[in-house]
Amino acid sequence: MTNLQKMKTAVIGYGQISGIYLENMINQFEILDVVSCGGTDIQKAEEKASSYGIKGMHMDEILQDPEIEMVVNLTPATAHYGIIKQALEAGKHVYTEKIVTPSLAEALELKALAERQNLRLGCAPDTFLGAAIQTARHVIDHGGIGKVMTCHAAVNRDMGFLYEPGAFTTKPGGGIGFDVGIYYITALLSILGPVEKVSGFADNMQSTYVVENPSSPHFGETLETQNENIMIASMRYKNGVYGTVNFNANTIWPQVPVLTIYGTEGILYLPDPDRFGGKVLLQKKGMSEPIEIPHMYGYSENSRGLGVAEMAWAIRQGRPHRASMDMACHAVEILNGIVQSSETGVTQTMETEFERLPGLPEGYLDHYLGRSQEAALM
Repeated sequence: MTNLQKMKTAVIGYGQISGIYLENMINQFEILDVVSCGGTDIQKAEEKASSYGIKGMHMDEILQDPEIEMVVNLTPATAHYGIIKQALEAGKHVYTEKIVTPSLAEALELKALAERQNLRLGCAPDTFLGAAIQTARHVIDHGGIGKVMTCHAAVNRDMGFLYEPGAFTTKPGGGIGFDVGIYYITALLSILGPVEKVSGFADNMQSTYVVENPSSPHFGETLETQNENIMIASMRYKNGVYGTVNFNANTIWPQVPVLTIYGTEGILYLPDPDRFGGKVLLQKKGMSEPIEIPHMYGYSENSRGLGVAEMAWAIRQGRPHRASMDMACHAVEILNGIVQSSETGVTQTMETEFERLPGLPEGYLDHYLGRSQEAALM
C-alpha cells in the first residue's frame, strides 16, 4: 500500500477486554500504529503494555503527547464521560467501548464537543461490521425476506453466577440492557435504521445477590446492584417496522441469544450480535427448515478493534465513520427511553437520529483477507 499515513493510537484501560483490542489493532490493521497502553495506574499499564511490546504510560502522558492522534477508551462505562471529555479537549480523536455514557445528556454533550473540536468520536459495539450482521443486512437490502415487518431480540443471563462485588456490571450502565442489550439494539439499528418510538419496562427486580460461582474468590459474598436486570420493550422504527426486546438477567447461563427479523417473504435468524461471525439462517415461504446463508464479508472471528480501524480509515479518507456517535447516541436514547417509559407509563418519542451508512464492501472473505487489502474493505 502506498502513501499510507498510519494513525498513532493509544489505549486507555488495561482490563480484560483490552487484550483482544491490542492483539487485533497491532496485528490486523495496517492503518493503526498502536504505541502505548495507559491509565491511572502506571504499574498495571506497564504490565499490560509489556505483553504487546508497546509503552506503558500514565493517562496524562498520553493526552499530552502531540504525536498520538487517537485514543481508544476501554474503561468501564461509569468512567467514560470524564475520560472521553479529557481526550477530546486534548485534541485527540476518540473511539470508546460501549456504551458511550449511560446518560443521554452527557453523550450529546460529548458529541457536540467533538464537533466543535473538529474531531471524530466513535463508539462500540463494532460487531455490526462483522461478517454475520453485514451478510444479514445484505440479504434484507436485496429483498431476501420481502418487506420487513417486525423484529425480535432476546438475551438471558444468570447474573447471580456472573456478578462480582465492585464490578462495573453492578453499577449504572452495566445492567442487562445497557451492557448486553446494546449489541442487539445496535445490530438492528445498523440494518433497519433509527427508531421513532419506544415503550416498555425496566426494573431491578433483585438488587441483592449472593455470588454463586464456586471458582470466584468472592464465592458466598453478598453484593448490591444499581442497575436494571429486566428490560422489556416494544419499538416502532421510522421505516414502519415494529420490534420487541426481552433482556433478562435473572434466568440461566450460558445465554441463548435470539435475534430474528420477519419479512413478508421470509424470516432471517441472526447469530449472537456480541460476536462477529456465526450462522445466518434464512427460511423462505414454503420451506420447512431454514438454510444457512454463506458469509459474503470478512471478519467472522473476534475482530474487536475493527471499528477503530474503520474510523481511522474514514478520517484519512475524509468520509463518515460507520460506528458513529449519532448511532451511539440514538442507542443510548432508546435505552433511556425504555427506562423513562417504565417510570412514567408514557410512550417515548425519540429526538435523535442517525444516517444509515453503506455496508462494508462485500466479497472480501476471511481466507482472502490480507493487510494489503485493508483499504478496499473500508
